[in-house]
Amino acid sequence: MTEGNGTAPLGSARRRRTATPRRSVGNGRVTIAQIAEESGLSAATVSKVLNGRPDVSARTRTHVQDIIVSRGYRKRAASADAPPVIDIVFSDFDSPWAVEIVRGAAAAAQAEGLTVALTALSEAGERRVWFDHITSRGTRGIILLLSELTSRQYAELAARRLPLVVIDPTAEPGPEVSSVGATNWSGGLAATKHLIELGHARIGIVTGPPDLLCSRARLDGYRAALETAGLSVDDQLVRWGDFRVDGGYQQAKVLLGLARRPSAIFAGNDLSALGVLRAAREAGLRVPEELSVVGFDDIPLSRWTSPALTTVRQPLTEMAALGVRILLESVENAGPKRRVELATDLVVRESTTPPATA
Repeated sequence: MTEGNGTAPLGSARRRRTATPRRSVGNGRVTIAQIAEESGLSAATVSKVLNGRPDVSARTRTHVQDIIVSRGYRKRAASADAPPVIDIVFSDFDSPWAVEIVRGAAAAAQAEGLTVALTALSEAGERRVWFDHITSRGTRGIILLLSELTSRQYAELAARRLPLVVIDPTAEPGPEVSSVGATNWSGGLAATKHLIELGHARIGIVTGPPDLLCSRARLDGYRAALETAGLSVDDQLVRWGDFRVDGGYQQAKVLLGLARRPSAIFAGNDLSALGVLRAAREAGLRVPEELSVVGFDDIPLSRWTSPALTTVRQPLTEMAALGVRILLESVENAGPKRRVELATDLVVRESTTPPATA
């Protein structure tokens, strides 16, 4: 077997490595030749790893990638000759939220003569396969939706100079990543303030998973609205959900089963609100006469519920379109990373009204 196809034993490769000191180019950039020298492999094999070629063994690939990351290698910026594709990666496509994001990104990409490739990743192994695949076929850049990559993968993307924009980041993004989100705290504040102004004093919340930044921000907005109005935050009325219909349903059943049930519930997203509506029907409660409900997102379905859902509009398609524009700007000019939050708006419909006892 030959070194050229990346299958030579690493031990023999290391024995061929000389003790020549690391050389650096005039501008301080690490070169492929230097990576090859340190790895004991050929420049051709290193190039195959950088370009995601499949004809390289997993052990060789890992060995070269370790050196690439540790040496801070940076490939030349993506050129306009790269395939006319933008990759959109998400953890769950079974959501109207994701559909709206994809719709906005696809429209923005099409306006630039580009197409989008969609990938749903739920397991770490899938992320590895996907990562190797896109570096093999090429891409203009990556848009990441409510998903996470490992620190190693972030470093490898930086090494390949592949632009990355995160939409609705799950945690505070690092300074090396551009992101587009929404004013989740303000949205949670507006939803709760609306219910308070209607006269509700006992307001429950079914939020999303606690490890998501948007869940915590919406909950903080809820708490801020109560505290500003001089109302105490009752921990019994705070339920962590999962942003799914069933999760909203299960948590609403707990709230509605309390000895002093809430007169209103703020759901962390519209899917959770659908579950709240179902729980209210099963409990024999009329919405909004006996229970007011507010959602978050303003997905198209929210205006067709019965009653039509009061919700906080998150500009999903606009967020995606802006993400595409930032991504393309990064291809042309590797300037400072951008951190953008678009405004949310309260949309009042039929699912909220003053409490019967107000």
